Amino acid sequence: MLLLLPPSEGKTAPSARRSTVDLAALSFAETLGPLRGRLIEAVDPALASAPTAPAAEVYSGVLYARLDHGSLPAAAKRRARANVLVASGLWGMTGLADRIPAYKLPIDARVDGLGTLAAAWRPLVAQALASHDRRGELVVDCRSGGYAAVWRPAHAPRVEVRAFKLKPGGSRQVISHMAKDTRGRVARELLLAARAPRRPADVLAIVLSAGLDAELAETPGRDDAWTLDVLER
Repeated sequence: MLLLLPPSEGKTAPSARRSTVDLAALSFAETLGPLRGRLIEAVDPALASAPTAPAAEVYSGVLYARLDHGSLPAAAKRRARANVLVASGLWGMTGLADRIPAYKLPIDARVDGLGTLAAAWRPLVAQALASHDRRGELVVDCRSGGYAAVWRPAHAPRVEVRAFKLKPGGSRQVISHMAKDTRGRVARELLLAARAPRRPADVLAIVLSAGLDAELAETPGRDDAWTLDVLER
């Protein structure tokens, strides 16, 4: 399983005593490192000397509060380290253990000489994640908007996690803010599961066993693309 998360707008600044960012030590350094360096120079050179902490501690918005990485048991933390990646306007993709500074750079930003970040990252992220884009992999996607548009697998089954409020009569209303909370809970349950999901049906089973109301459906006209709708009745 590859579990993709968005970054959070809310970030906790690391202590000033912490070490600074080492671009060579971050995930996918060979592929994504050069653009990371260019972006730091272009948007905020002070980030090169800012204190860092693991991404799991820096990201502190609604999704990450619900994920509550710090309270996960050791086995779930190992699964998170091996299987979770966070999309980012500054880093492209980063692991939860990667040490990063607090920053502000949304994926829809434009940078002089590079254009939009989404377009700049797209081919590089595809290259970095090529080994995950295979039939034997399962991608569970908790990203949204521009972050999700940067990369979608061409071969691996993908389950997009969404959240809706079920209204009287059966119609569904998107709940944008609480969707972050829902995705954080889904991510936590997948990390806590006795076995990592290998098929879309496994994702549904784990979510249902956690007490959530959810439905799994194939995306019309797309092979190996699914939606997992978590419903608030």
